[in-house]
Parts: sequence; structure tokens; C-alpha cells
Amino acid sequence: MRNFCGIKTDNSTLADAQIILQSIPYDGTSTWGKGADRGFDAFIDALDNMEVYDIETDSEVYQRGVYIPEPLGPHGSPEEMLKDVYTTATDLIALDRFPTFFGGEHSVSIGIIRAMREKHEGLSVLQIDAHADLRPSYMGTPLNHACALHESSQHDNLVQVGIRSADKDEMQFAQAGNVFFAHQMHGHDEWMQASIDRLGDQVYLTIDLDALDPSILPGTGTPEPGGIGWYDLLRYLRLLFEQRDVVGFDIVELAPIPGHRASEFLAAKLYYKLLSYRFEL
Repeated sequence: MRNFCGIKTDNSTLADAQIILQSIPYDGTSTWGKGADRGFDAFIDALDNMEVYDIETDSEVYQRGVYIPEPLGPHGSPEEMLKDVYTTATDLIALDRFPTFFGGEHSVSIGIIRAMREKHEGLSVLQIDAHADLRPSYMGTPLNHACALHESSQHDNLVQVGIRSADKDEMQFAQAGNVFFAHQMHGHDEWMQASIDRLGDQVYLTIDLDALDPSILPGTGTPEPGGIGWYDLLRYLRLLFEQRDVVGFDIVELAPIPGHRASEFLAAKLYYKLLSYRFEL
């Protein structure tokens, strides 16, 4: 069994941990840069080499216990992946712990959000991403990474932040007033509270790492210029956790670059920050 941050604690078992970290190393439909299936191993290695004291919250959130199950897969098809992710997410949510997930490409979020929707009536979904991901189908399947939030757009209150790349036709599925484009966000921070105000009380958070600027996180399959900076993202996430009940989250699309560890280290720090904001504020 892998130990979170390389530290064995008495409460890191499924019976005792407050947090579950489920990896889904699936990269079956990515259409340009590959490697998201290797993201979790690089992420775990970075966690093992990270300071576990969070200065901002004056806390060591790892002590609350993080259980890491075996990775899901391998999956031979998108349909097989969806079924496995949905079933596993449903089972983890029923344990009444804080469920977190690490991809893999963004299509893994479809099954997670479906399970979350069934558990939490009136769920809001917050997508932080460079891409709209609203296509009903792409390259012959509705389970493509470019379709990751289409189902959510049809069933949930979906708020999208950081979007700077989309197909014209898919924007018909965007919810009016709920899309915060990167070019409109740049240079001011009114978007932070405005986007949170569009969310309901309970929120599922999905973060595609390409939302961040590639100057600080190049290790992703489809890097887009003009992304969110580190401290802007942290300020925003802190506001989110202070004002809403975040019922779970996923981080997806880490595609590590050999010999360049900055991307996975950022992903590790981001994951740890999310836990610190959830439990230590």
C-alpha cells in the first residue's frame, strides 16, 4: 500500500482515513499530447518529496489520514472506463469520507460527476479548465476528453472558469452567465466572487491542469497560452472553500515531461492545498 507523502500514519487505512485518493490512470481518447496515464506516479513521487507543513493554514493536513486504493484499470474502451469509474465513485461516496480523484485524462470525470449527482441533489459543478469540453461527441464517442463536461451541462449547474479554447458549435451548450473566459479574467479579480455567486451550496470541483499557464505547468497534453497564475488560483480556491461545501474534487491531465519535475510538483502542492483549505481553514 502506498503511503500519502511517503509517511505511514495510524489512520491511513480505509477504516480510519478521512480522505480517499483514487487514481484513474486512463488516457484512451487524448488526441494530441499523450502521457496522462503516467501522471499519478509522477504526482505521488512529488508528494513524497514535498514539505508537509502548509505555512498558509499553519497545518499538516496529512495527519487526517489519506487512503490510497489501487489504481483503476486498465480499461480497454471508454465505455469500460466509465462503468468502472462510476461504480467505484459511487462506492467511495457511500463511505462518507472526503473523496478525491486523480487522472488520467478529463473523460474520467464523467463517471465521477454522475455518481456525485446521484448523491447530492442540486449539485453545482465548478470546472477550472482551458477548454470548454462541451462537445456531445468527438471522434466517434461521447466519452472523449473533449466531451468531459457535456453531460454535466445538461444536468447540473455548471460553472466554467479559465476557458480560452473552444469549438464554436459546442458553446451552444454553455450555461448563460456561467462561463468565465480567461481573456475577461485577466488583470482583475471580480470574476472570483462573481463565479462563486453562480454556484449552489454543494459543489463538485474538477480541475484540468491546463487551466494553469504553461509557463508554470507545461506538463499537460494540450497546453494553452494565457492561463491562470499560481497565486490567483489559490486565492480563488480559498474563497471557494470558505463559502461553499465542496463535496469532492478531481485533478486531471497531468502529462509529465521526463527530466522536468515542475509540473508534477505543482500538481502535488495544489492537491495538498485543496485538502488544507477543505479541512484546516
